[in-house]
Amino acid sequence: MTLLLAPMEGLLDFVLRDVLTRVGGVDRCVSEFIRITDSLLPDKVFLRYIPELNHGGRTRAGVPVRAQLLGSDPVSMAENAARLAALGPEGIDLNFGCPAKVVNRHGGGAALLREPERIATVVSAVRRAVPAHLPVSAKMRLGYDDTSLTLECARAMAEGGACELVVHARTKTDGYRPPAYWEQIPAIRAAVAIPVVANGEIWTVADAQRCREVSGGQALMLGRGIVADPGLALAIRAADAGRTEAEAEAGLPWAALLPHIADFWQLVCDDLEPRQRAGRLKQWLNLLRRRYPEAEAAYQHVRTMTDQQAITAWVAQQQPR
Repeated sequence: MTLLLAPMEGLLDFVLRDVLTRVGGVDRCVSEFIRITDSLLPDKVFLRYIPELNHGGRTRAGVPVRAQLLGSDPVSMAENAARLAALGPEGIDLNFGCPAKVVNRHGGGAALLREPERIATVVSAVRRAVPAHLPVSAKMRLGYDDTSLTLECARAMAEGGACELVVHARTKTDGYRPPAYWEQIPAIRAAVAIPVVANGEIWTVADAQRCREVSGGQALMLGRGIVADPGLALAIRAADAGRTEAEAEAGLPWAALLPHIADFWQLVCDDLEPRQRAGRLKQWLNLLRRRYPEAEAAYQHVRTMTDQQAITAWVAQQQPR
């Protein structure tokens, strides 16, 4: 079984990667996408998104981070991939799934799912541009408006040189509305000769088990589910090790999560702009409400707070004695 931590713009950045990989259970991370247009980015941009590049391309817990690029121009993508490769990421991932209008309007992300030939050109250009030992993977949705080109797109990525394919089992038009159509994944697995990872709507151990059964594979990518339940990867592994579903679902208790929340707040204060700090804590607490009743009270308490010192004092008061 392989469990990957998803890239999520504005949410699952290097700060939350650090904390969630310290909780445990994750095999590999993928960074937020770095948007490539027509310029060669300086190293400082790559390092801003993936500061783990300063530490061997791994989080402090030792979990490798694969860098994700988003763009549609093969030449620019190849040039930037080559520069990024020199900084030592675990690998390079290519984003063909982002549903954001501003990205799609410029031909990036999920917009390319309407052009399988162009996908193949981008993937092969990046594959040729980076050292042979460096993995190049790709992430896709099932399509743009529909699934008519799903298999063609998957084949384009594999034939272009991708070594692994993550499938977010919804179309761009579906956005993030449930359900995820895991039943579409076996056909993709049959169409390509590379590993296929299932992604989308995995919130619980039961979801993970059903996703693997329906998709026909063992590899999963966890996104919002592990942000809402930081112990989810550990719980999935516990269930696989034979613990009962109830034992596995118990996962990470709130008291055990509180030190990680304190670490998160410290990292936010150390590494992010002042205007971002309070909002990032509120954002995470808001998602944690889905899993933890205690997070509701915590979120309501800090919801209107903006003063960093006051929030720091509150976080300290919550820690187990």
